[in-house]
Amino acid sequence: MTSNQQAWAGQRLGLPQSGSGSLAKMPRRLLAICIDWAIALLISHAFFTDDSTATLGIFAVMQWIAVWALGASVGHLIAGLRVGSLTGKRLSPWQSLVRAGLICLVIPVAVWDADGRGLHDKAAKTVLVRR
Repeated sequence: MTSNQQAWAGQRLGLPQSGSGSLAKMPRRLLAICIDWAIALLISHAFFTDDSTATLGIFAVMQWIAVWALGASVGHLIAGLRVGSLTGKRLSPWQSLVRAGLICLVIPVAVWDADGRGLHDKAAKTVLVRR
């Protein structure tokens, strides 16, 4: 590949290189997940006295419902991100559930493909992009 043809993450998915609709970069992703985890911790502390299982459950439900209903979690919204479906249609409850469940396993989030998507997004046929 020449320098003019240099590929960027998300190019094969038809995403723009930068700006709205481009693949979310790691700093925004980390900010979003930290915000979501902090909210889950606050709720867990308030109602379950810091039970780690309750925290994980709250986090999973928040991810599932918010991403399905809004296309983004609270953390995503604050970080300027949204979750999109590769089909271009609205996310189904199933896609959102698969994505949330795999995020809770952690390892699928830590392994990316050449397009910069984690295994959780590949399995759910989703992509995290800038709003």
